[in-house]
Amino acid sequence: MSEDFHKRVEDSIRNPKNMGEMTDADAIGTVGSPGCGDMVRMWLKYKVENGQKIIDKASFQSFGCETAIAAASLATELIRGKTPEEAANMSGSELAADLGPLPPTKIHCTQLVEDALRSALAPGKEASKPTSSEIKADSPSSLIDSLNSDSPKESGVKLVFLDNESPS
Repeated sequence: MSEDFHKRVEDSIRNPKNMGEMTDADAIGTVGSPGCGDMVRMWLKYKVENGQKIIDKASFQSFGCETAIAAASLATELIRGKTPEEAANMSGSELAADLGPLPPTKIHCTQLVEDALRSALAPGKEASKPTSSEIKADSPSSLIDSLNSDSPKESGVKLVFLDNESPS
């Protein structure tokens, strides 16, 4: 990796923008990559300005490498003020342009961010968003909750987080 790219990622990681859940989101999109194990979830909140729906706020959670976190942080800033259509037309490389040219092994990180955004912007997503009465009482409320859930997964894969403490 180039020194400049590494510095930009480090700067973004030290001060990530819009990281965390958004409880009053209008749309949520989640994607994961079985190839690398990274996951990104993106929340969007809209407002109407001059008769047009625009993205007012965006936030994210990422379980993955530093580049995915940095790209998601940059993307949430970049899409603010754009219409859903404008945001949907942005590529992963546009969303993370401020990181500079990515090494080939990191391009998938920006693709994850792009896919999470498109998942949140998917047509009909708002109409199908469950109301509080439709949400199961035992359904996970966050990405980390869904990872830690003991309920069986369709894929048959269960993630187990290990304690980093050494045995005494």
